Amino acid sequence: MANELDEMNAPVNQQGRDINVIEKQIPVKVGFGSTLFEIMLWALGILPGLIFLFMKINARNYFQKLQQKIQADASQIDNFLEQRVQILQNVAPLVEKAIDLDKDVMKTVAAFRGGAHADNERNVVSGHLDRAFGRLFPQVEAYPELKAHAAIADAMRQNSYLQKEITAARALYNDTVNIWNTDIFAWPTKMIVAARAGYTTRIPFTASAETKAQARSTFF
Repeated sequence: MANELDEMNAPVNQQGRDINVIEKQIPVKVGFGSTLFEIMLWALGILPGLIFLFMKINARNYFQKLQQKIQADASQIDNFLEQRVQILQNVAPLVEKAIDLDKDVMKTVAAFRGGAHADNERNVVSGHLDRAFGRLFPQVEAYPELKAHAAIADAMRQNSYLQKEITAARALYNDTVNIWNTDIFAWPTKMIVAARAGYTTRIPFTASAETKAQARSTFF
């Protein structure tokens, strides 16, 4: 039998293919077959029914803990974003005193007040911060005296560090979301519990179109 995916002879898309995160939550649903399965367990005796009942209780507790883990991972991203906001708020006034700073940067500084965000808001905040720093630091690079300013130089280092931490925190968040999205469809126990609780899949971190476009740019 030949390989289903033949890398030597199968069609190849020479242009490549871009990918996107689908912004859709899929609800968990079970049919009559799952209900019949539970009825059959009780019909076989009290013990099988009780065992499955305790399995469902454990599954429910598992999902509750996993939801808290997702919240903790999301909170960690918020913490790093908050630190980036603080850096922007501290550095922008220093730069503005020396040069006519891009007004969009100052509008961004004024707009941020920190705090937790919903998943979609978190992505928006991150995108605004990326754009603000993208306007701020190139202007700093053009002025050696600003680049040598101790507070600004330190802020640039901190921002670079935080960007790496945010990337790692997003990866951790996506890993936990992937566990959730996989386990809610694990039939019978977890899927039945998830369906009865009205759970849906969760959407992982999504990079903005602007960020993806910048990633394709030539940097050197």
